[in-house]
Amino acid sequence: MVMTKWWHNAVAYQIYPRSFQDTNADGIGDLRGIIRRLDYIQSLGVTMLWISPIYQSPMVDMGYDISNYQAIDPKFGTMQDFDELVQEAKKRNIRIIMDLVVNHTSDQHPWFQEALANPDSPYRNYYIFKTTPDGQVPNNWRAIFGGSTWTKVPGEANTYYFHTFAAQQPDLNWENPELRHAIYDMINWWLDKGIAGYRVDAITHLKKDLDWASLPADGEDGRVSVIEKSQNRPGLAFFLEELKANTFDKYDAVTIGEAYGVPDQDLPKFIGPNGYFSMIFDFSYLNIEMKDVNEWYRGTTNWTINDLKKALFSSQHAIKNANGWAANVLENHDQPRVLSKLIRPKENQTPMAAKALAMMYYFLPGVPFIYQGQELGMKNFHRDHVNEFNDVSSLNNYHMALQNGYSEAEAMRLVNAKSRDNARTPMQWDDSKNAGFSEVKPWLALGNDRAGINVAAEQSDPQSVLNFYRHLARIKQNPQFSDILMYGKFTVIHNLPDDVIGYQHTFNNHAISIIVNLSDTIQTCPMPDGRVILNNGDDIASVEYQISLAPYQAIVMHQ
Repeated sequence: MVMTKWWHNAVAYQIYPRSFQDTNADGIGDLRGIIRRLDYIQSLGVTMLWISPIYQSPMVDMGYDISNYQAIDPKFGTMQDFDELVQEAKKRNIRIIMDLVVNHTSDQHPWFQEALANPDSPYRNYYIFKTTPDGQVPNNWRAIFGGSTWTKVPGEANTYYFHTFAAQQPDLNWENPELRHAIYDMINWWLDKGIAGYRVDAITHLKKDLDWASLPADGEDGRVSVIEKSQNRPGLAFFLEELKANTFDKYDAVTIGEAYGVPDQDLPKFIGPNGYFSMIFDFSYLNIEMKDVNEWYRGTTNWTINDLKKALFSSQHAIKNANGWAANVLENHDQPRVLSKLIRPKENQTPMAAKALAMMYYFLPGVPFIYQGQELGMKNFHRDHVNEFNDVSSLNNYHMALQNGYSEAEAMRLVNAKSRDNARTPMQWDDSKNAGFSEVKPWLALGNDRAGINVAAEQSDPQSVLNFYRHLARIKQNPQFSDILMYGKFTVIHNLPDDVIGYQHTFNNHAISIIVNLSDTIQTCPMPDGRVILNNGDDIASVEYQISLAPYQAIVMHQ
């Protein structure tokens, strides 16, 4: 028998606290709202709960700009609320995972404030400062949120500080061992409080090329994307190995890396048996519709379902070859709603299509992560004016699009489609004015395509997307099927039409097959062996060893 980790058969759920449940009528979700909804979360078969940042923050990047790593932001509650959440979740066999953001802090963090106030302070070396002889910025690197990666230090001639993301998010200097060990102490403090582990943010950006050299421009602004010099760079391994040895290895912690850009040949180092992390997110297909994951204004791709299938299976094989584990996702706080993204004709964005997408990813090798509202089939919004957006990345992409010759209408179309605000609209608990999220106007406007898409409406409907997700969990956690899904040999079912995605797990003379028609036409496929244990549509028509799947029909078979 393969050695089992406690998280191997987990079902994970991501909460964006600001938009989950408001209990104190300020229009912002809070920790007590999460506590109130723990029974609902448990009903989804969830065993692991990832909470997006709740640390003290000025919220320029909605909590990913941290001003105090060891304090709860008052908007979300108190440390006492957090401790209660950990205990109440434990009663329901749910473990809490925090978001670990250690590439950068807020510019309001005391470390950075001291670094600005006193150039001779040891905290000056906690960040990256450069002084140039001519007063020009040190290089032509473009930040991920747009503009230069360098911001001038007030009151100091020719001196700049570095930031991969927004100017209010100065990067930490991981070359400084004192900084690294301060971070390790903070990580262990939270682990000692009883959290189960971390989702690790932007972790492949810790190491920068220390030549700080300019590169040929890739845009009209004369700049080049910072990822060319600060993502997966030589030397990153040292930081990640030391991080693991000083923190995660001391606990039975689970870690999920947000590890963009890791080449397949490096996966064993990241998620192999002795890898830096327990698993990393499989982003291979999440951005299939965009030409550039960070700079949306560069436009969309003309992707096909067959392209999606190839991306999906290529990454799964690479993860298996690394003897690693994947964190499988359809949505997160940085992505638009999958039903709106992958099901392009609006009339086809139905509950049946939402269930087909769920079936496609849920039983892939690894741990399925559900993002709040995904289990309801929530959809993207439509905004008419850029002032209706909150997300810093959306605003920057809108203005970059205009600077690069797009019309206002074209820029709005791109931002509506890709904005991170799509995932951040309030959770839809019922069909009331504020969707049961709050008694007052929410901090971000609700989605405007939500009829019938809420917990109250779907709770009692056996055919709802919500109850389908519950059924998926029952299959995954059923002892009859769990070992097959966790440890079975993963193979792609090849003899299928281009618009049908199929794969199989085999273990101890048993097999589970998943076949998903992601098209809007009937598809005919060879009949798999076994009995149907889950079907998102009507009975399957079969003739002479062939089955016909209706548009967006998906089945699971057990042999």
